[in-house]
Amino acid sequence: MKRLVLAVLGAISLSACAQAPGGNTDPVPAATTAAAAKPVAVKPTAGTPDARAVEAVRALNPQVEVERVSASPMPGFREAIVAGQVVYVSDDGRYLFLPGSGGALFDVSAKKNLSEDAMAGMRKELIATIPVSERIVFSPAKPKYTVTVFTDVECGYCRKLHSQIAEYNREGIAIEYLAFPRMGLGSDDYRKMVAVWCAPDRRKALTAAKSDHGPTKADCKTSVNQQYDIGQRVGLTGTPMIVTREGVQVGGYLPPAALRETLDKLAAENARTASAAPAKPGT
Repeated sequence: MKRLVLAVLGAISLSACAQAPGGNTDPVPAATTAAAAKPVAVKPTAGTPDARAVEAVRALNPQVEVERVSASPMPGFREAIVAGQVVYVSDDGRYLFLPGSGGALFDVSAKKNLSEDAMAGMRKELIATIPVSERIVFSPAKPKYTVTVFTDVECGYCRKLHSQIAEYNREGIAIEYLAFPRMGLGSDDYRKMVAVWCAPDRRKALTAAKSDHGPTKADCKTSVNQQYDIGQRVGLTGTPMIVTREGVQVGGYLPPAALRETLDKLAAENARTASAAPAKPGT
């Protein structure tokens, strides 16, 4: 997923430009200022592991400079400093490891996030354990795409997404909601979501709850605890979290048209990958 790789390394580059917390923002007289020192890019000997490390980083994002390459504590990898952060590149230049991005491992030649591929498979399996009957579904008659959205009744972007539910459906996207009370089990937020899942009309109750008019009390058996547990296990750090049928995390909140565009691109990438794959013996 080339766009994901570029986004990650782009974030590394941009992070170096952020002002340190509590930094002085008062203007400094021009006479006392000095030009900011630009990072000096290393120029290792061609054909060496150091050179391949630099080439790997630039293959993913040509806008960043590699400031240093040295031996790594991990055998078979070089350690590089990029925009003030450490990355590890395999000696052959094929793999790049970003310890500061949740341990993301990239295949440089394929421009793929291998860590995300592994997580996608696990997300798909975990989400499949939640019965369809336990999901709150808003769908057009013939959806082009179906996504799972871990939602909370109180978070602002969850409410924004739900306020546009008809637009998502018009884009051909079905939304299958799962509960993730972000304040934790036993919280008021959690009790509201249990009340929604206990309601005879869950769709109506969820819509009402997102505008502070939903049910607040209930006493029934629900799968909200299971859904919350699954949310944690699939790597959810905030709501909403949008996951495709293939288990790929695509957001965060995305406006309807942007989500459709993202899903179209993923479908095109999957089609290209499938067409490029070698045929299995006997087919």
